[in-house]
Amino acid sequence: MLSAAEPRVFVAFDFDDAAAALSLLERLDPRECGIKIGNELFTVAGPDLVKQVVARRFNVFLDLKFHDIPNTVARACAAATRLGVWMLNVHAAGGRAMLTAAREAVNSAARERHALAPRLIAVTVLTSLDGAVLREVGQGDNVLTQALRLASLARDSGLDGVVCAAAEARSMRDAFGSPFALVTPGIRPLDADSDDQSRVATPQAALANGADYLVIGRAITRATDPAAMLVQINRDLGFAA
Repeated sequence: MLSAAEPRVFVAFDFDDAAAALSLLERLDPRECGIKIGNELFTVAGPDLVKQVVARRFNVFLDLKFHDIPNTVARACAAATRLGVWMLNVHAAGGRAMLTAAREAVNSAARERHALAPRLIAVTVLTSLDGAVLREVGQGDNVLTQALRLASLARDSGLDGVVCAAAEARSMRDAFGSPFALVTPGIRPLDADSDDQSRVATPQAALANGADYLVIGRAITRATDPAAMLVQINRDLGFAA
């Protein structure tokens, strides 16, 4: 369930340099945003960088999209939980056994730390994919049908929500109700390029479709004044710091 005080914008720290990431972090306020750390930055800087961001009281979304055999994913999720992250994700396409193992591992590791379990969410269909790509890899359904199927599997496996494109958020909300968290990447202001994303949306459209958390990267990180841009986005969306 959403807290009125928790940030709902996650800034995507898609950097290939830890110093650059930490430099930007100094300019941001943990009351205004969470931080998404993905494969690029984690590969460069590793868990120590995650610990530094957590120590500065930012909610960290560790976006590593674990997808492997159940035991391997379970151990990875437990390790992520011990880092103190606020949210982490796995691929729903890994199947029920993998998702269940991830859920159990997160809960167990959180109990060991005497802490609340981080939110565990599942990736449905990447926002860089479209129907043509799904068909190319042997998934004949359209994007929405596939995303809903995977989201249903995630919910039934005890996960807290999903990563989905804003275009699917309304259908997700109608199907699964309000406690199920919807995290939407591919968020771009109207005047921004879509870059390598196929299914993008403005922050306002994502929110109107039922998204809980918005992942925004280049529009903030490449802004002349990232902190001011973040404040403006929060203000435009009616999010209180």
